[in-house]
Amino acid sequence: MESPAVFVLILATISFEAAPAHTQTLLVSENPLPVGSQVTLYDKATVSTGAWIFENQFIVLIVPGQEIITNSYSNRVTLNTTANFTSLTIKSLTVEDSGMYTLQGLNSFSANAMLSVQEPVSDVTLKAKATNLVEYNDTAVLMCSVSNGTSLSYVWMNNSLAITASERIQFSDKGASLTIDKVTRYDGGPFRCNVSNAVSGGISPPVNLNISYGPSNTTLMIMPMKYTHKAGSNITLSCSTDSKPQATIKWMVDGMALDHSDSTLHLKSVTENDMGKYECIFHNAVTLRFDSANAMIKIEDPITAVVVKDKGKPAIVDKSFTMYCDATGSVGKVHWWKNGHNISSDNTTVFDMNKKTLTLNPVQVSDKGNYQCQAYNNVSSMTSDPYTLEVYYGPMKPTIMGPKYVKVGDNVTLSCNASSNPPSTYKWYFNGSMLADMSKYVTPPFTRNMSGKYTCMAFNNITGENSTVYKFLSVVDPITAVKIEAPMKHPVEGYSYYLTCNVTGPAEYVYWMKNGERLYGDDRKTMHMDNNTLKFYPVEYNDTGYYQCVATNVAWNKTSPAYKLLVYFGPKKPFIHGLGYAEKGKFAHFYCLAESLPLSYYSWWYNGSEVASTSLLVIGPLSYNMSGEYTCVAYNNVTGKNSTYSKMLTVIEAIESVMVKTDTVPIEFKDFTLICEVIGPYDKIYWMMDDMPLNHSYYYNYMYHNYTHHNYNYNYTYHNYNYTHHNYNYNYTYYNYNYNDNTTYTDMSYHTLKFTPVTKYNNGKYQCVATNRAGHHASAPYMLLVNYGPLNVTITRSDALFGLVTSLVCLADSHPECDFYWFLNNHTSPRETGSTISFPLIGNNEGNYTCKATNPVTGITMYQTKAVGHASALYTPFHGSLMLMGVFALSFTVLFN
Repeated sequence: MESPAVFVLILATISFEAAPAHTQTLLVSENPLPVGSQVTLYDKATVSTGAWIFENQFIVLIVPGQEIITNSYSNRVTLNTTANFTSLTIKSLTVEDSGMYTLQGLNSFSANAMLSVQEPVSDVTLKAKATNLVEYNDTAVLMCSVSNGTSLSYVWMNNSLAITASERIQFSDKGASLTIDKVTRYDGGPFRCNVSNAVSGGISPPVNLNISYGPSNTTLMIMPMKYTHKAGSNITLSCSTDSKPQATIKWMVDGMALDHSDSTLHLKSVTENDMGKYECIFHNAVTLRFDSANAMIKIEDPITAVVVKDKGKPAIVDKSFTMYCDATGSVGKVHWWKNGHNISSDNTTVFDMNKKTLTLNPVQVSDKGNYQCQAYNNVSSMTSDPYTLEVYYGPMKPTIMGPKYVKVGDNVTLSCNASSNPPSTYKWYFNGSMLADMSKYVTPPFTRNMSGKYTCMAFNNITGENSTVYKFLSVVDPITAVKIEAPMKHPVEGYSYYLTCNVTGPAEYVYWMKNGERLYGDDRKTMHMDNNTLKFYPVEYNDTGYYQCVATNVAWNKTSPAYKLLVYFGPKKPFIHGLGYAEKGKFAHFYCLAESLPLSYYSWWYNGSEVASTSLLVIGPLSYNMSGEYTCVAYNNVTGKNSTYSKMLTVIEAIESVMVKTDTVPIEFKDFTLICEVIGPYDKIYWMMDDMPLNHSYYYNYMYHNYTHHNYNYNYTYHNYNYTHHNYNYNYTYYNYNYNDNTTYTDMSYHTLKFTPVTKYNNGKYQCVATNRAGHHASAPYMLLVNYGPLNVTITRSDALFGLVTSLVCLADSHPECDFYWFLNNHTSPRETGSTISFPLIGNNEGNYTCKATNPVTGITMYQTKAVGHASALYTPFHGSLMLMGVFALSFTVLFN
């Protein structure tokens, strides 16, 4: 060690060094630390001249080539200075080693750190000043102490909950003491104190407080819980309270003590004498407190019988009627029911004060029904059996069912009916003389002098009332026949026509109907001769239909049979079906149709000459000089009218052939092209796949025309014409598309269909279609089958003959099918060709079998290998079987080697 003079000189040098410009923080291996441990303080800076200082006292002086340690640290300090850092290690730390440590250099460098050395906590104990306390009266004081430990902090626990300071809870002595003012029952603990510092901690054993409380929260429960109890029932009263120690109990009834000290009181087969105010009173001998609860018990006798009675008179409409509810027992209230529905009072339904009496005043027919009364008190209710109220009324004014008019010689039944309860008796009178004494009267055959007034009288033998009604009958002759007649000539559109209604018998009024609906006159249709004649000025083809005339008088009406009116018309302007363009050398078809009745005759004209005398015109084989205007003439030989229509035909050069070609082989994931070769002029080309238009990047709209011809069918006889009309049926097929996928496209003229690239999902039937104004020409189908693979090469194994022979099958997803070669253990020469190889599991047949799959078109080759080991052990319980297996093994050895 240096001499004291040198030490003082160095000290003076450091002491007068200017203060450092910046202070850094030292790195500490651990902080805080327990007593007796060691710590290393270090910095990444290299200090060649300086000092380690603790609380302004030197620990180590650092000079070039030498370290000077003060005497008090000479046995506890280790200094390390390298090119990368400077460190100081202190051993056997004490509490006095806590403080600020500084590394000071002569080059204005300074770094420091605050170190804390703490005594570990040990022997935590907890004591209570007193443990037997009374709720709300006493204060609890608990004190926590330790044998050893510094820088202590305290956490108090009541059971598992941390205790925090409040108005009632205070901490003192730096947290070591806990005071709880006016303790409650929830302050019983267990209490623990948790003492800790930065290096250790400990928890005291639990301390419990014995806190006496109550009685409180006293409750009285009555079972069953009812406002009023039925006499004869059993009642149980149970009293409970919160108390520590357990409180004693006393029972009182209306202020009188009972000789009963249990918390449960049983009352059996109670009577009204058991009614009263019941109270239980608890007393705690430690807290010297009382608490009580009480309840009122009411007891009432039940109702035993209920019946509805009347006063012996019948209930008659418009008179008063009274019923009353007769009940045995005390009745608090009564409800009345009719047909299961509650009855309330109104203008005709009146109750007395307690609803025991129900009065209907006056009685109405609707009051009939089943009546019940329901009697109530606090403990019971009972409903009477139904009382059926029969309401007597009538007779009301009768009604007579029967005709007003009858014909001579007919018998008529007259029925008289009057609403009445009980049912009325009836009498019939004619001009003052009685005819019958029943509700129905069947007359003798009518003569003209039997017209007159027929009277019915109804009588009710309970109400004593009667009522009468009369009916006048008149005898008239009937209408016997009605028929429609028409002229012999046929109705022709544009000319006048009429129908006549021929009536046999006295008709007062005639009207007409068409197709089942009433027909009225207008500016073209009028009725004459008392509506017997229907005239058309003129008749039109929409007048066709079924006509009837109806003749009526006061007693009868009769409708004629339906007459079918067919109006001849036409021909209307024809319509020509057929395309306006046709190819040279082909045939053109025109079909002419005009609405007409009867069916028109047709003729076709071209350049002033007739070329056909039917509705269908077939022209061909076509040449260019056959272009021009073709005219259809429709003629109706009944109406004498004709109508014409023309169609222009243009003959164009034909498309001779359409063919799909290709000059490449379709291999998956390579480009592929189809070529559409057309001989002859065309307008456009489009492509089809599987009979559907293939979507490309242009818009095209075309239409096929297909029609089926149905003839008009006519069947007619005199005054009966059956007309059936069949329309032409046209099927139009439209294709609209505007789409381009990512792999298929065409050139600008659509001659080529390109796949970039082609995949197996493009497989299908392809056609190209060339169009001109005359139609569409589709090529023969080209079937696209894309060559691909091999993909997903797999080897499957199967064993036979007790596992002595193995077969391997090589499979690959490919088109066309692959060529297969088998190799054993990487030999260069194939052992077998074909997808399957079989061999016995003996000799040199074990090893790795490799399948080579080659597509002869795509040229792609893939491999798959499978390891084949020893044959699995065979199990059999018989020695003879084992011998047989050996023979098989020997046989296969001979066969396969």
